Amino acid sequence: MYKNLILVHPSFEGTWPFVANHLAKLWNAKLLRLEPNETKSIEQLLEQPENVEALISLMAPVTEQSLEPFSSLKEAVIYTDPYGQQAAQNCLDFLAARNVRVYKHDSEGYWGQSVAEFALALTLSALRQIPQAYRSMMTSLKPWDYEPEDGVGQPEKRGVQFCDTTQFTSGTLGGKRVRIVGAGNIGSRFASFAHFLGADVATWDPYAPEASFHRSGSRRVRYLEQLLDDAEIFVPMLPLTETTRGLVTREHIQCLPEGCLVVLVTRALITDFTALRERVLKDEVSLAADVFDVEPLPLDDPLIGRHNVLHTPHMAGRTKEANYRFAETLLDFFQN
Repeated sequence: MYKNLILVHPSFEGTWPFVANHLAKLWNAKLLRLEPNETKSIEQLLEQPENVEALISLMAPVTEQSLEPFSSLKEAVIYTDPYGQQAAQNCLDFLAARNVRVYKHDSEGYWGQSVAEFALALTLSALRQIPQAYRSMMTSLKPWDYEPEDGVGQPEKRGVQFCDTTQFTSGTLGGKRVRIVGAGNIGSRFASFAHFLGADVATWDPYAPEASFHRSGSRRVRYLEQLLDDAEIFVPMLPLTETTRGLVTREHIQCLPEGCLVVLVTRALITDFTALRERVLKDEVSLAADVFDVEPLPLDDPLIGRHNVLHTPHMAGRTKEANYRFAETLLDFFQN
């Protein structure tokens, strides 16, 4: 006999494929996977639904009628999409009338570590032009040639094993001026990584508590404009909402120093991406991005394959660990 039940539809596992199994491993629960074209309602698929006291439904088709037999139900989470949209209001009202506690899972947070680590990897790879070196040595031996021009060493020119660009921010993260927009779950983690590696980190976020800056080793600035003039690495790290869309304006982009490295891993449209694109294509700044204004980025897009662009296909947040964190934070709500 089971008191805890997990229902999962394949549509949910198309986005979060490791969540349900991890839930079942952590929780003493029955896991029921629905078929893609299941025609039976959930109460028809179960024996003794009246024994269930806690329910997690991950995009299973839940209705008032299907919930009727769950007479012992005390607490529930009911997802209707992969990002936490709850059941229809009539279902919620039905459960409320039965004094069932219905929890709403936060729609962010569980991928914070994954995205922040990915941003660090992008930053380090861009600083040392690792992807460009990897690609070029597949077809040529020239990347191995560090000799100065004419074989004569010259100040601040290419030399033995020196392969970093002098046109854009390059070299170590230690000592760099890292300027971050956003001190939330992702931004504060990235700030702590950069600080640990010796960067000078400053962050703008008018809504974050002081502790977010203190714990991450970042200096707080009161105005976004204060991040721009001396930025060697500029990292906008906000979710895309109506208030953050285009928050980093054309004027802000124009104020970035020549050679600045811009790192984008949350949403591209928190910036004026058109303005950013223009400066990248003019070789005024470099870009390391996992997100773009158009996705998928067309194969003929001029950003593809440029010497000053590192691009990845919107993959920063989807790790097994992010799936596991999704499950773990969900179970924190339940009392049994």
